[in-house]
Amino acid sequence: MTAIPEFNKNELWIIQDTLKQRYRKEIETDLVDIEMRLNPHSSELTPCPAIYWQDSDGANFVITKVGEGRYRSQFFYRVHQQFGTGVEVYTDLTECVVTLLQVQADHHAKNEAEAASK
Repeated sequence: MTAIPEFNKNELWIIQDTLKQRYRKEIETDLVDIEMRLNPHSSELTPCPAIYWQDSDGANFVITKVGEGRYRSQFFYRVHQQFGTGVEVYTDLTECVVTLLQVQADHHAKNEAEAASK
């Protein structure tokens, strides 16, 4: 299996620009390497490049490049609080980032509303 290419300058720009639009400021991101099981029917782990950031509400975000022009995303608060967007793999990075941010914002708003109603 060929190695998955790192995020290129255009991909990094798309992510940074989308985050800047959402948060209205520069967001510090980290390029990391993670291992993922790309095939659900196999236990084989594949090294993948990923980008990680946190927001002020305590959410952590990861977008993983799982192939050329293919991305997975999730956000989490703690190890046992991991959430996805409902889409296994995105082929449009902008859609991946925007959907991830929107799903997390909806999740946060729901939790705030539930806490206020108690």
